[in-house]
Amino acid sequence: MHAPGNGPVFAIYYTILAVFGVPANLVTIVILSKGKCGLSKCITLYLVFMAVADFLVIVTVVILSRLRAIYFPASFFSTTPGCTLILVLSWVSKDTSVWLTVAFAFDRFTAICGLKLRLRYCTEKTAAVVIGIVFMLVCFKNIPSFFPLEPMYVTDNVPWYCVIKSSYYTSVAWRIYDWQRPVLNPCVPFLLILLLNMLTVRHILAASRARRRLRCQSNGENKCDPEMESRRKSIVLLMVISGCFILLRLIYLVNFLRVQITGNTYASGVNSNDPKFILQESGHMLELLGSCINSCVYAATQTRFRGQLTFAVKYPINLIKKMFN
Repeated sequence: MHAPGNGPVFAIYYTILAVFGVPANLVTIVILSKGKCGLSKCITLYLVFMAVADFLVIVTVVILSRLRAIYFPASFFSTTPGCTLILVLSWVSKDTSVWLTVAFAFDRFTAICGLKLRLRYCTEKTAAVVIGIVFMLVCFKNIPSFFPLEPMYVTDNVPWYCVIKSSYYTSVAWRIYDWQRPVLNPCVPFLLILLLNMLTVRHILAASRARRRLRCQSNGENKCDPEMESRRKSIVLLMVISGCFILLRLIYLVNFLRVQITGNTYASGVNSNDPKFILQESGHMLELLGSCINSCVYAATQTRFRGQLTFAVKYPINLIKKMFN
């Protein structure tokens, strides 16, 4: 665990994330759940649960962990049980968000590249099963995180804050468990999404050239291809979501590789002049930003989502106008 920044800059940043992230994800969940964005039920289900996971990241990591530590340092969540619960829920929500993005990328790869498999795999039922499996595996993976934590001190029989037990650093099992955390999030997802996108783009370019040649030969002209237009919209959505995921976690990944290659340690204190702390905290801040921007991605790439969002924004304004008129 690292020491999160608690200065005024961090307070402002995390406050903005909370103020924007909570309503943005809630609005996204509501709009997508209506099924009026022109997306298949399979895609919609993935996007809804990705928004749910992002919402939980904002609540657990930003509000109950970062902002709570800044504005309410002595609360229930500062006790050892509360602190432990928030830490585990934070890891569960972040892992779920990341691996649902991987599952969505694989679903789109299968839909575009797997001619036979897509009929069985790219369905709403399969998406629901995959989402359930991802959530259960993530919960199972993070169960051990409850055990290496102990109180920092005890006052009037009340245990306060969380620190890692000394045995955590000497046990081989715990060292392996600690090492797998950054490997499974974000290293492996980072590489998987990059690979799936490269394969998907390569297949689309090859298929586009082939279909263009066939249509030109049969029609003698290059008319609009509805199937390729549908694929184009799907791939634009996938590329933007995946691109944001990769870019916003790049610094986190660089910091992890720096520690592994050089043998240095992570920053343990809060020192804005320490390059290690700046790199480390920047990685975490950008990682959390990723849980706020998907609604912007949908608004920028999906015309129907943009229309639904505009209606949702105008609705209370029009309602107030009617009340006064």
